[in-house]
Amino acid sequence: MLKLLGILVVIGSVLGGFVLSHGKLLALWQPFELLIIGGAALGGFMIANPWGVQVAVLRSVPNMFFGNRFNRAFYMDLLGLLYDLLNKSRRDGMMSIEADVDEPSASAVFTRYPAILKDQQLTDFIADYLRLMSSGNMAPHELEALFDMEIETRLEEFERPGMAVTKVADALPGFGIVAAVLGIVISMEGIAGPPEELGAHVAAALVGTFIGILAAYGFVGPLGTALEQGAQEELNGYETVKACLVSSLGGMPPALAVEFGRKALYSDARPSFTELENHVRGR
Repeated sequence: MLKLLGILVVIGSVLGGFVLSHGKLLALWQPFELLIIGGAALGGFMIANPWGVQVAVLRSVPNMFFGNRFNRAFYMDLLGLLYDLLNKSRRDGMMSIEADVDEPSASAVFTRYPAILKDQQLTDFIADYLRLMSSGNMAPHELEALFDMEIETRLEEFERPGMAVTKVADALPGFGIVAAVLGIVISMEGIAGPPEELGAHVAAALVGTFIGILAAYGFVGPLGTALEQGAQEELNGYETVKACLVSSLGGMPPALAVEFGRKALYSDARPSFTELENHVRGR
């Protein structure tokens, strides 16, 4: 909702200032300039990025506008799931969670946390490392090194949509200039015509530059930045899993292991010690 409000602020400020300066809004309506700039930007995006990145952008943008799922409730469920799994393994042995990690969708533990189970990548991440821990052949520092390697790879993967959108933003002013140059070409063809027609063509050409710059710095660039920040928020969940499982493998009891994970969370989404304790006990 805040992002939609930001878009309205950009549009209101720019167009409001234009109108208050006695500008006419209809002069800015140049659909062919929009076609040139938007089409060129879309085509460049398709050329530059593989299909997987294009799909990731299409999936990420609606999620960014209509609610961030990486909030306090999500992380409390994540820590609650880890506590339940570690507590079960500590009480009944690591082999007791083998069925849970082999088929999370049928697990009585995982199904208590549908928000986590819905995130297939995070669920698989947890299951994979619990399998490694159950093998009993890894030291904590070895598991931590493997965590670091995979988390670094996942960060690069999560950041690809934001980087792709940012590249489009970088190109938009150039596409605006392309539209402006084409408008000037049309103006030069009709230079012998009436002055008012020549003025209209020049104005349309300048609007192309305006659209390219405004789209780059007012909409697409901030969108790319927001996607990159969303990647960091998503990765924070993986860092939390790492902190919990490495500390557990080092001998920490489940209650302390999830406290290590809680400390890995960003402060705006981190539950308090009492909140987490009550949540875990309630489960």
